[in-house]
Amino acid sequence: MIVERIIFNVVAFTLFLIIFSKMIYRNDTNYIYVLIAQALGIAISFIGLIFRINLPIIIIIFTYILSILAPLIIIIFEKKGIYFSEIMYMNIAKFYRAKQNNQKAKEILMKMLEKYPDSYFLHKQLAEICEQTGNINIAIDEYIRASEINTLNYELKFKTANLLKTTTRNEEAVRILNELLRAKPDYYDASCLLGDILYEQENYKEAVNVYIQALNYNPDKYELYYNLGMVYTRLNDFQSAKEYYEKAAELNSLLYHAKYDLGQIALLYNELEEAEEYFTQCINDDDLADEVYYYLAYISMLKGDRTQAIQYLNIAVEENEELYKKACKELVFKIIISKIKRPTNTVKSRKKKITLKELETIKHLEGTCEVVSNLSNNDIKAMKILKRKEQERERE
Repeated sequence: MIVERIIFNVVAFTLFLIIFSKMIYRNDTNYIYVLIAQALGIAISFIGLIFRINLPIIIIIFTYILSILAPLIIIIFEKKGIYFSEIMYMNIAKFYRAKQNNQKAKEILMKMLEKYPDSYFLHKQLAEICEQTGNINIAIDEYIRASEINTLNYELKFKTANLLKTTTRNEEAVRILNELLRAKPDYYDASCLLGDILYEQENYKEAVNVYIQALNYNPDKYELYYNLGMVYTRLNDFQSAKEYYEKAAELNSLLYHAKYDLGQIALLYNELEEAEEYFTQCINDDDLADEVYYYLAYISMLKGDRTQAIQYLNIAVEENEELYKKACKELVFKIIISKIKRPTNTVKSRKKKITLKELETIKHLEGTCEVVSNLSNNDIKAMKILKRKEQERERE
């Protein structure tokens, strides 16, 4: 027992000298708290040794924690570049954050950064506080600084790029995401974010390359196929778009937006039966129901079924003033528009879940369909079919 106490005191005193030298070398008085704790542990042990007192086990454990374990942990962390003062003030800042005092936490972190400007943890925590309090640009700068210090933290780079996108600093976001994907090409979320930004910038060919590269690592992600379908739609490569939409819908049978786009593409090629099948599958989707019934009415008119067209169109415009106005301008509906009830409630109560990218893709398809419809004289054909069917009924 005496030998163990002697060894303890020698080791503890050695660690005490190491911590003391760190305090002198770094001119950091925060180490004094550690030194006091060590001295207390050494003193208790020394008293037990001098007076030959058998200390209770709980006291012995306490002395080991104060004089050996705690300083050893500090030394190990500092070997990894994490200094005691950083740890102490980070925890103090976390305490103030827990108390909802972000301003005080921010002040503490900024003060410590003057002493440790290359502290990854301090920059990261300061960035989190700034983000939480709405100082997004400062948060971005702090995240960038933190990721420059710790180049292997890919999640931090992704978060930085995501914040840059929210502040429309897209060029910087693209640069960071490209760097991230060069280092970690299988980072799925980074690929999706980069593809989205390139889509917004109308760099569709670059977006295609990003999504296809991501498919090499994530071949079962239906979102990638769906995104490729939307990008190829904007490139007017409708055959490729169709292939990717079909794959996306195969992987996720509830992906109604892909089926809706497939219906639009089928209309482009005047494949009415296929278009009708895809649109029918989308009827239960709240985001698309009105438009689906509108196009089912349109297809019914092209097929000469005026009764069915009236039913579909009334459902489509029931609470949609915009679609009613659109139908009034559509030549193919001229013969039945008098039988369509004008909507009385122009505000839809359902919740929309459609993204901006999906909306833009749908508008592009609708616009293309209108152009193709005009070029192929579908309206005139539909009118001729209806007239012929009416003549046949009169003869009967």
